[in-house]
Amino acid sequence: MESLQSPLLLSSKLLPSSVKKPVLEVGFASFFNQRRVIRSVSVKRSVVCSSSKGGGGGSGSGSQDGFSATLVNSEKKDSLNSVGLRLVPPPSGDDEVINPHEKLSTQKEAETGDSEGEDKRKAKVTRNIIFVTSESAPYSKTGGLGDVCGSLPIALAARGHRVMVVSPRYQNGTSSDKIFSGASKLECSIKVHCFGRVQEVSFFHEYRAGVDWVFVDHPSYHRPGNPYGDAYGAFGDNQFRFTLLCHAACEAPLVLPLGGFTYGEKCLFLVNDWHAGLVPVLLAAKYRPHGVYKDARSVLVIHNLAHQGVEPAVTYNNLGLPPEWYGAVEWVFPTWARTHALDTGQAVNTLKGAVVTVDRILTVSKGYAWEITTPEGGYGLHELLTSRKAVINGITNGIDVSEWDPSSDEHIPFHYSIDDLSAKVLCKIALQKELGLPIRPDCPLIGFIGRLDYQKGIDVIRLATPELMREDVQFVMLGSGNPEDEEWMRATESTYKEKFRGWVGFNIPISHRITAGCDILLMPSRFEPCGLNQLYAMRYGAVPVVHGTGGLRDTVQNFNPDAPGGSGEGTGWTFSPLSKETMLAALRVAISTYRENKPSWEGLMKRGMEMDYTWDKAALQYEQVFEWAFMDPPYVN
Repeated sequence: MESLQSPLLLSSKLLPSSVKKPVLEVGFASFFNQRRVIRSVSVKRSVVCSSSKGGGGGSGSGSQDGFSATLVNSEKKDSLNSVGLRLVPPPSGDDEVINPHEKLSTQKEAETGDSEGEDKRKAKVTRNIIFVTSESAPYSKTGGLGDVCGSLPIALAARGHRVMVVSPRYQNGTSSDKIFSGASKLECSIKVHCFGRVQEVSFFHEYRAGVDWVFVDHPSYHRPGNPYGDAYGAFGDNQFRFTLLCHAACEAPLVLPLGGFTYGEKCLFLVNDWHAGLVPVLLAAKYRPHGVYKDARSVLVIHNLAHQGVEPAVTYNNLGLPPEWYGAVEWVFPTWARTHALDTGQAVNTLKGAVVTVDRILTVSKGYAWEITTPEGGYGLHELLTSRKAVINGITNGIDVSEWDPSSDEHIPFHYSIDDLSAKVLCKIALQKELGLPIRPDCPLIGFIGRLDYQKGIDVIRLATPELMREDVQFVMLGSGNPEDEEWMRATESTYKEKFRGWVGFNIPISHRITAGCDILLMPSRFEPCGLNQLYAMRYGAVPVVHGTGGLRDTVQNFNPDAPGGSGEGTGWTFSPLSKETMLAALRVAISTYRENKPSWEGLMKRGMEMDYTWDKAALQYEQVFEWAFMDPPYVN
């Protein structure tokens, strides 16, 4: 079947001279017809990467002294030979996986024990991990998804895993395109059968911070706007763009000789949201029937269940899947959601396909792992997710503690730490001066940073602001989104010139200065899978007041002034249900505590700053889920 043939480009540089043939484009399925397997043979050989620069020894010969390259298998069909190489370390008695990108330590360094501290951070079992994502910071980012896929791979690589991140190479025609300047085009390219024709895809590669950053290049990623749309709305071909990403991500571990050799078939795919949701379906429907990826596993990470990649049912034939797999992505809208009387409600749902084919499911907080199984938070998938709740776990996102550190932050005018908080009030004064507010160090300063939309509870803030402005407080908001809400911010600033400031847009340095300068951070989100701003706030000694939902409920412990010890316990305030009255009540308690009980307030600040939300901690929990994923056979064979 044509849709099952996804051609590979085999690099002849990896083949021994005795079996070297002209480079051919072939469908992977042909490897498993009339094949002949040759037993492993150990050969001494330098390893060559096809990247012109970048990537961990990817430039030049990349020879690994003291290592042998093992011919792990050779499959022959007619005139084509396929050879896989694996670096084998010299006998040492230790069974550990060597990262081909890392410079090997000398025996003298090992004897001196210089790496003992680093070894403690290494995972007991290391794996080949493939992140598939529509965005990864700093290359592309619209929210928390970009932060996760920009930081977690680095943390896992630091623990000894071999990590590849596959995302599109967006080209917007602006100065932001320079962020990809460090990536080199690889010689490998592939042809993917989808959307009724053969699509040619190429790859760019950059090796940075121990991670292989692989960028899928195609003209559909070259246009103004953000990864998903522009000023006129979402792009109409997003299904095509991200179907292409999924096909390319499945081929990348097989064909890209990064650091000298490919990642191979025994790897773990970490697929993020619906944009990557087709990957586990492809593994089950397209690859495993031909013996490929039979030892691979996949984990779905749900960052926001509200977006599921739903398209009309007639688009199924575009996905490059066999006809018999339609049921995996089949979706029928309830009657009330259909557009007219003749609408059958039939559709394809990419995220649903991932839910029914992955080995494990993760969310970005424990609270959200429960919420997605409820009718209110499941967005139509709650029954299906409930049926798989045995494999659902929640892991709270980490934060980049090098970027968000009040003791060294380049964006704030004064630095402080948990041991010396005296400069925080100076940051507050500097923020008041910068925004043109009256300089009042003792006045509670409330901050809000986020998108101006319904999810973030901006409508509740609008209802509560007139009453809040009667209090002796100052309120600063930073965000963009709904034009009506942006105009409201401007009008409110004109009405309350001495108390309110609204910064329309998003500005990273200003977000850091607001976090450092405010006393209270307000987050009345309707739902929040994880939330990062409350974590930033606590690290900077700002006390969060949040709606008790999802990751906000998990990360903010409600203040209890009567706890043993004198200064109470907790790191902020949560309120529920979401309403103007409950939000104002929580804010008034916080304001009262700030004014009347300084020891308790200082205790709140310090307990928040002590919290450990590093990516190192999150990486340990991800490793446990990886172990569970490999304990059982693939969920779908």
